Amino acid sequence: MTDPDVPSTLPVDLIALREALEASWSARTSYGCVWEESNPALGQCYPTARVVHHFLPRSEIVKGTVWTGVRDEIHFWSELTVGDDAVAIDLTWQQFPPGSVVTARETLDRDELGDSPATVVRCDLLLADVRARLRQTA
Repeated sequence: MTDPDVPSTLPVDLIALREALEASWSARTSYGCVWEESNPALGQCYPTARVVHHFLPRSEIVKGTVWTGVRDEIHFWSELTVGDDAVAIDLTWQQFPPGSVVTARETLDRDELGDSPATVVRCDLLLADVRARLRQTA
């Protein structure tokens, strides 16, 4: 997921990035095509974390387990170290019901993500859509 037209060192407006991501989510970018119009963040957590990492290359991708009150769900988000603190950048948390909690987490090794071909396609589609939307608002 590299783009020579958008240097990854450019400052990014997180609000504009969030809005572009939310507008770009679709069945083709969701895990297992689980996208729902009433819950557009569903299935979007991993490609969203990858896109955030593209624009914030110092960020890490975190994999965790979320207890929804009914079952455990695998979830991905981004974290950025600011001083001594890790700041979560989770732009897909709204897919979970109120009261959901993270019960486990691990920071992924960015050099060994092991994305499947289908995952690479989903991430690339989301990145392309987000880039196009950000260009429209620039």
